[in-house]
Amino acid sequence: MRRPLVVGNWKMNGRLGEAEELARAITSAEIDWDRVGVGVCPPFPLIERVAGAVSGSPVAWGGQNLHAEDSGAFTGEVHGPLLRDLGCTYVIVGHSERRGYFAETNEDVAAKFEAAHRNDLVPILCVGETEEERDAGRAEPVVRAQMEAVLDLAEDPFAGAVVAYEPVWAIGTGRTATPEQAQEMHALIRSLVGDRQPQTAQTLPLLYGGSVKSANAAELMPQADVDGALVGGACLKADEFQAILKAAAQAGAGA
Repeated sequence: MRRPLVVGNWKMNGRLGEAEELARAITSAEIDWDRVGVGVCPPFPLIERVAGAVSGSPVAWGGQNLHAEDSGAFTGEVHGPLLRDLGCTYVIVGHSERRGYFAETNEDVAAKFEAAHRNDLVPILCVGETEEERDAGRAEPVVRAQMEAVLDLAEDPFAGAVVAYEPVWAIGTGRTATPEQAQEMHALIRSLVGDRQPQTAQTLPLLYGGSVKSANAAELMPQADVDGALVGGACLKADEFQAILKAAAQAGAGA
């Protein structure tokens, strides 16, 4: 049985006081914390403040990105050893905004995924297709290529990792994949891992990301291969995020 996991990606939002207030509000959610894992990924300068606000609670924290190297002359970048020093559990790699705005290739993402593992961080690998790719019938080969770039790294790279399927056409648009569309792609992702490591595939958490909010979380979470959510805009509103956590916890209770 896979325990649901919900991770909030704050993106480039929040200031010092706001971050602490939001983080504390998340820890006050009235849920069965044994039924759901929770993480938050604030902007890098806020990690220490957020960590202090959630310390001692079940809420973990992480980074939104990392460099493939552990040190070096890479101005403006953040390295894995520093994220570990800050107590991070998770780090997001390959988010569609990194792939799109910063031209990260599948190979770039795979190198960052490897760096996360090397530094004892849990990588949350984001995969997904654009609207044009889906309309052209290329959603499956696009996601397959993104997954295979990481699968080719090692014998069992997804042990101790998380995958988030985020259809790019649904991120920040208000559109959401139907539960059936989400389940179909999650099943494909699990099968790709299962072809090489069946045991890892059965325990691998697969999150859905793409305009997740309280209104659709209850429909998405019960799908057989949807194990939680990577939440964007809705995680910046305490009541919305808490409602998503409740939906995940209820799905965990029914697993």
